[in-house]
Amino acid sequence: MMPRPSPALSFDNLTLGYDRHPAVHHLTGACATGALLAIVGPNGAGKSTLLRGVMGQMKPLGGAIRCGVAPRDIAYLPQQGEVDRTFPISTYEFIAAGAWRSLGLFAGLNGERRARIADAIAAVGLQGFEARPIGALSGGQMQRVLFARLLLQDARLILLDEPFTAIDERTTGDLLGLVRRWRGEGRTVIAVLHDLSIVRHTFPETLLLAREPVAWGPTATTLTQSNLAKARRMVEAFDDAAHDCERAA
Repeated sequence: MMPRPSPALSFDNLTLGYDRHPAVHHLTGACATGALLAIVGPNGAGKSTLLRGVMGQMKPLGGAIRCGVAPRDIAYLPQQGEVDRTFPISTYEFIAAGAWRSLGLFAGLNGERRARIADAIAAVGLQGFEARPIGALSGGQMQRVLFARLLLQDARLILLDEPFTAIDERTTGDLLGLVRRWRGEGRTVIAVLHDLSIVRHTFPETLLLAREPVAWGPTATTLTQSNLAKARRMVEAFDDAAHDCERAA
């Protein structure tokens, strides 16, 4: 029997929070290498907080996050609202910055590197937009730019925070094609999503979160009406002023 690959990511009774108040707590589970995992739940369920914890932007209040790849092999796509589009930079320059982690901040753009950037631009359908300032792009075009940057990072673990919110159907379909391509390449993709139809059609595995895990497993058995209703009730009943809970024995 072939040995099972080590998880790309695992959580051991994890608690994350702000000012000692838990936003995610008692989360235990593992995401296999090469998986497509959706994280869903009501607003305020702690979904984006969990991604920040994986990125190392937040230290656990309890428990642990264990990552099976090096930090340089993790790529993160933030929500569009977190990107400063007033900065005077062209589409080409913004996308090219995605290669800094692997090439170094002061590495020159030789022919091979320019070819990689051109391939990334072509993969997201932005040929002809290279000189356009990012502030002049539509929401869908900007999301294509962010995906092109991810392509250049060549990461093994890819984290997406609301990647398909407020963009057109054609752009969504094109970018979902890239997600499927990453899966075919054996990369692990974890995405925070609100559109359950996208989850059901593209992501075989789902974590339903409501500050605490409600269910984690195959999407069809996780996204049941009873589980979704339970998640809503849990978030609505949560006390934001509560103290950090004790670690389970």
